[in-house]
Amino acid sequence: MKALNSFGFPVLRFNFRGTGLSHGEHDQGKGEVEDVRAALDWLDAEYHLPLLFAGFSFGAAVGLRAACADVRVRAVIGVGTPVGPVAADTEEPRVYTFEFMQDCTKPKLFVSGARDQFGPRAKLEGLVASVPAPKKLVLIEGADHFFEGRLRELREAIETWVKETI
Repeated sequence: MKALNSFGFPVLRFNFRGTGLSHGEHDQGKGEVEDVRAALDWLDAEYHLPLLFAGFSFGAAVGLRAACADVRVRAVIGVGTPVGPVAADTEEPRVYTFEFMQDCTKPKLFVSGARDQFGPRAKLEGLVASVPAPKKLVLIEGADHFFEGRLRELREAIETWVKETI
């Protein structure tokens, strides 16, 4: 959010349905794709600028699905993209699929911690290898899923990519 805002991009950060103080109930990723579409609609109506999508973890998994298909979105960023099973203590593991990205020809940046427990390196490298160019993968050494102690490197990776790409 801070990296994109530093370039003057308007940034909308929101909670998905049923998260925090938001209304509604979690919809296993289906309705949340609609939440991202509604956010993109609002940004387009409010600012009338080319859109850049960035999502973290679950937000990347559902947001990339909405953003890749949206002609208004110029480029996409997946941070901590969950290519491995994700489970909280109280739920069954969630497994996200990314076949839809086979048709995504927009510039793509994937940033992940080299020790991301939900983004095993080999699976993430396989996903990135399978999608069309342009694309870039940045692995931040020593970082876990939440980039604890490595947020500066995360921001620098996004800023560098935006300067090179947008």
